[in-house]
Amino acid sequence: MTQRSAVPVTLAEIARIAGVGRAAVSNWRRRHDTFPARIGGTDTSPQFSLAEVESWLRAQGKLHDVGNRERLWPQFDVLGDRAETGLAIAMTALNHQPRGAILVSEPKFALSQAAQRLVDQATALGEQEGARQTFEFLLSRWLDTNVRQVSSTPRPLAKLMAEIAVQVRGDSGGGPRIVLDPACGTGSLLHAAAEILSAGESGSDPMTLAGTDQEPVLAALTAARLSFVPSDSGLARGGTEMPTVDVRTGDTLRADPHANLRADLVLCNPPFNERDWGYEELATDPRWTYGLPPGTEPELAWVQHALARLAPGGTAVLVLPPAVASRKAGRRIRGALLRAGVLRSVIALPPGCAQPHSVSLHLWVLQAGESGQAPETGHSFRLIDAASTGATTAKSAQNIDWDALRSAVLTAMTVNGSLLDTDLKGGAAPPVARSITVPLIDLLDDEVDLTPARHVPAVSTGNSRVLRESWNRFSVLLGSLEQTSESLSAIGAVTDGAAESGTTTVGELIRAGALILRAGQLPPENSVRTGDVGEDGLPVLTVPDLLTGGDPGGWLPRHVVADADLLVTARDDVIVAGVTRAFSAWVELGAATVLGPQLYALRADPARLDPWFLAGCLRAPANGRQAGTHTSSSARVDVRKLQVLQLPIEEQRRYGEVFRQVSHFQHVLQDLGGLGSRLLQELSDGLSAGRLPPP
Repeated sequence: MTQRSAVPVTLAEIARIAGVGRAAVSNWRRRHDTFPARIGGTDTSPQFSLAEVESWLRAQGKLHDVGNRERLWPQFDVLGDRAETGLAIAMTALNHQPRGAILVSEPKFALSQAAQRLVDQATALGEQEGARQTFEFLLSRWLDTNVRQVSSTPRPLAKLMAEIAVQVRGDSGGGPRIVLDPACGTGSLLHAAAEILSAGESGSDPMTLAGTDQEPVLAALTAARLSFVPSDSGLARGGTEMPTVDVRTGDTLRADPHANLRADLVLCNPPFNERDWGYEELATDPRWTYGLPPGTEPELAWVQHALARLAPGGTAVLVLPPAVASRKAGRRIRGALLRAGVLRSVIALPPGCAQPHSVSLHLWVLQAGESGQAPETGHSFRLIDAASTGATTAKSAQNIDWDALRSAVLTAMTVNGSLLDTDLKGGAAPPVARSITVPLIDLLDDEVDLTPARHVPAVSTGNSRVLRESWNRFSVLLGSLEQTSESLSAIGAVTDGAAESGTTTVGELIRAGALILRAGQLPPENSVRTGDVGEDGLPVLTVPDLLTGGDPGGWLPRHVVADADLLVTARDDVIVAGVTRAFSAWVELGAATVLGPQLYALRADPARLDPWFLAGCLRAPANGRQAGTHTSSSARVDVRKLQVLQLPIEEQRRYGEVFRQVSHFQHVLQDLGGLGSRLLQELSDGLSAGRLPPP
């Protein structure tokens, strides 16, 4: 058997190769005896030989050009070794000629014969369909496969960091043109900087993009990615010089291969919480101008490294965990950075902007002094709290409104003094992050706590416009609550002697054909992604999500959902949470969602069961207690034992309308509680600060 024939593909991958839906492939398999036999996988997710599938598709006239890249990826994936697969993908770009960028210290590495054959195939395909498009497709699939092992800065965050750095530095010195990322990963930050700089007025000036990473495969992928910068960034449209790309493999803190470089911009998303970063051997390193970083504070080593690599007037923006702003061990270095005037701002981001997605990460903005210039005295420091800006809800990690966040942060960076009011008469106010300029004397205490939320006032505006809008919303909710309560209060109890309706169970309804029950499944290991839902992605809802707010906390690419045959909800499905501590049932009215373990979808025959009636019966607390398998709060609920009233469909619809009102009543009460709490906070803070004088 050849290496090619041993490559397995799933039904979903066959569908992408042929340019059809997965259902069509399933039909082919049922209708054609000649369809290739399964070689692996499971009954629900079978695998087939890629060579046999291609031969069959070609014989049937179903092999189209749209599947060329899809046919290529399974062969890369079957190499098995993460590093070799990544290096092979990088070589597909590095082989491309002619190149726009000038590569310095081009990565050299040996590949196996199988990997080299794939590189040759991908290179040939790139000549037909575009080298950049082929490389980006393979890189995207590689990142999806290794999402837990390889952390990549999301494109919108990378763009925001580059814009902040360029805005803070300004146009001094003819515009920044040398960019460094000392922990470059797969090159997201350098790529974003190239796009921002090429779009500026100095876009015709030569540009140098320098990066370092400890992993050779990541350094190679960065070099490959940046080799396409001219066509990606538009530099070729107006630039006279192609960029120089200098990406090297090395341990940045211990042996920096770019030690002699001085950059206009440094952008970095360094590794967090590393304990073996070189504390002992680097104790006398000249980079520690502001103090020796404690062994438990590697992030402050990266901060000082970035400053040491800046040219005079250069700017650095780093992504850091929030604890760096307040940990006791780092207070002396934070104080020294403030006194020297090199730490300009700390910006708190919403959770979900980057890994770890559950944390509100910070951006530290630094700027080196001009050559021969004495440190600033009497300057102030800007704190920006954008932790809730751009997030649709407090716990929606994947629902970042990047346009709103970008506008809010960049606007806050340009305003002097305390920024607490954005009321614009005659028009809507642009989104602005809560921010404040703090005198250094207020920060240089025993803690030197630079956490924005500690210093930025909680009230975002403190003006009558915002309060009016809040009160108007409160009045609308009260009116809706009153209307619903009047309707629900008309419901009376069953009179003595009246016959009660009989009940049946979900299991009996399934056997009668009135219901279809499907159970959520555990997604493949390391497949769930966090952050923004991709264009071709679906949100994933789990029981832990229900316990912490109810919004999906992750997402999956659609091809992963299809390959694993995961449960996806449809409109009017009745969703049941099958554990006692999160027991509930509701009608699906939103977008399609993947359900995790212990979540179930009931799809009713509309001629026999009304979905609102079904959900209302199932969600009764007593129903869940009776169907529980144990007495503990973590017990599972046997969904098949849940009770449902036996009523004609016309009567079900009458009940269903009432259950719909009960659901609306619940949501209005929740909204009123949240809005009421915010109003109380705004009133208390505004009155106590004198921003809201009594009438």
